[in-house]
Amino acid sequence: MVQTILVPMLLGFSVFMCGMKLMELALHRLAGPYLNGLLERSTATPIHGLAIGTASTAFLQSSTAVTVIAIGMVNARLLTFPRTLGIILGTNIGTCITTELIGLNLNKLAVPLLITSIGLWLTTALLGEVRLVPALRGFKWLEQIRSSSVALCGFGLLLTGITMMQVVGPAIQGSDMFRWFLAKAGENLWWGLAAGAVLTAAVHSSAAVIGIIMGFVSIGAMPIEIGIAVVLGANVGTCATALLASIGGSKAGQYVAWSHIVLNLGGALLFMPFIGELDAVSSWLASTPAGTIAHSQTIFNILSSLIALPFCYLPVFRKV
Repeated sequence: MVQTILVPMLLGFSVFMCGMKLMELALHRLAGPYLNGLLERSTATPIHGLAIGTASTAFLQSSTAVTVIAIGMVNARLLTFPRTLGIILGTNIGTCITTELIGLNLNKLAVPLLITSIGLWLTTALLGEVRLVPALRGFKWLEQIRSSSVALCGFGLLLTGITMMQVVGPAIQGSDMFRWFLAKAGENLWWGLAAGAVLTAAVHSSAAVIGIIMGFVSIGAMPIEIGIAVVLGANVGTCATALLASIGGSKAGQYVAWSHIVLNLGGALLFMPFIGELDAVSSWLASTPAGTIAHSQTIFNILSSLIALPFCYLPVFRKV
C-alpha cells in the first residue's frame, strides 16, 4: 500500500502544490503592485466587489490569496467589512477557472508547457542578467515575461501532478478503506461532503482535492454524485485558511472570514438535496466525467454567489 498508493500520491500531490504555489506567486508578482489599490478603489458596492473579486481570483488562481488580502486590508483599515462582501462572493466564482482548466484534460500539454516556460526563463536571463544584449537590461517587460514563464511552469507542474495522482487510481479503487467510504457515501452523500471539507481543510487547497476527485471519476472509481458531494465539501473546507488568517486580527477582519464560511457552508447545505439535479445539468453541459465535476463546481459557486448578492445590500451590514 505504501509503495503503490501512499508514495506516488504524496509525490504527485507535492508536484501539484508546487505548481499551484509557483502560479500564485508569479501571478501575484505581476498583479500585486496594482491589486491593493484596485480593491480599495473599486469595491464601493457589492456588485463592484463581486466583479473585482472574480477578476482578481481568476488571475491569481487562488481564492484564498484574495480573501487573505481582503482580511489584511480590513485589519489595516484600508477597507471596511461591508465592502469586502462582494469580494468574497467574487472569489468563489473566480476560483472555478482552475477546476475548469483541469477538467479540460490538458495533461498532454504538461511537457510542452514546461519546455516553453524554461526556454522563456532562460531567454530573459540571457537578455537581462547575463547582459547578452546590454541595451535590454532593466526593461520592465523582461521581468513580466519572466514572471509569466514561472506561472506557465507552475501550470505545467500542476498538470503533471494531476497525472501522477491519477495513476494510483486503480490501486486506491481496490483498497478496503476506499470501498468502505464508497459504501457509506452511497448510502448517505453527507459522508462525501464531510470528506471533502476535512481533506481541503487539511491540505489548504480545494483545487487539489477536486483534481483528485476528477481523476477518480474519470476512471470510474467513484460515482459522479459522490464526487459532487465531495466538491461541495471542498468549498466548505477552503474557508479554514481564511479563518486561520483572521485570528488575532480586528473584529472586522474576523467578520470577513466568517462571512466566507457562511457563504460556502450555506451554499453547500442548500445544494446538497439537489445533487441529482446538479449532476444532470453538469453532465448535459460536459462531454467527460471530469468536465461534469468542473461544471458542477462552477454552477454551484455562481448560483451561491448570485443568491447571496442581494443580502449584501441589507442595511444591517452597513452598521457593522
